[in-house]
Amino acid sequence: MSDETGTPDTPAGSMDGPARGGGPRPEPLRFFGTSWVNHDDGYAARRAGVAVGSLALAAVSCLVLRLAYQGIRIAESGSFVTVLVIAMFAICSALAFRNTWEGFSRRHDPQRQASLRGLLAIGFVGSLLAYFFRSLTEAPGEKLHREEYEKSREEHARRSSRRTGNPSKKKRRR
Repeated sequence: MSDETGTPDTPAGSMDGPARGGGPRPEPLRFFGTSWVNHDDGYAARRAGVAVGSLALAAVSCLVLRLAYQGIRIAESGSFVTVLVIAMFAICSALAFRNTWEGFSRRHDPQRQASLRGLLAIGFVGSLLAYFFRSLTEAPGEKLHREEYEKSREEHARRSSRRTGNPSKKKRRR
C-alpha cells in the first residue's frame, strides 16, 4: 500500500506473486482479506463486525463531538462560532460520506485524495456511516474489486487461450 495516498500499489487482479492456476490474484480488502471472492472464511461475520464496529465508532464520535459542543457553549464564545463549528462538521461529514461512498464504486485520484485528507479527517463521522451502510449489503469496495478482478481474469483467459502450440511451426499464408 502506498503510504502517501492510502491506495493499493497494484490494482485488483494483479499478476504479482504466486497465484492459483497462474492467473490473476484478487486484491485484499481492509478487514476482509480475499474472503470477498467466494464469501468464505467468516465473510458474513466480518461484514456484521464491520457494520457494528463502524456504527459504534460513529456513535462514540458523535458523543465526543457533543462534548466539544458543550465546551464551546461553556466558553461562551458566541453563537457565530457555535454555528460555524456545527456547520463545519456537518458539511465535512456530508462530503466525507459522499467521497467514501463513491470510493466503493470507482478508484479515486490519489492527488485529489491527498488534497482532501484534512477535510475527510474532520468529516470522519460521514466516512464511518458510509462504511456502515455499505457493509449492510456487501463488503465495502467489493463491487469495484469484483469488477476489476473479473475483468483481469477474462483478459488472462483470453491471452492464455490464444497461445497454443509453437508459433514458429505455423504455416504461413501466401
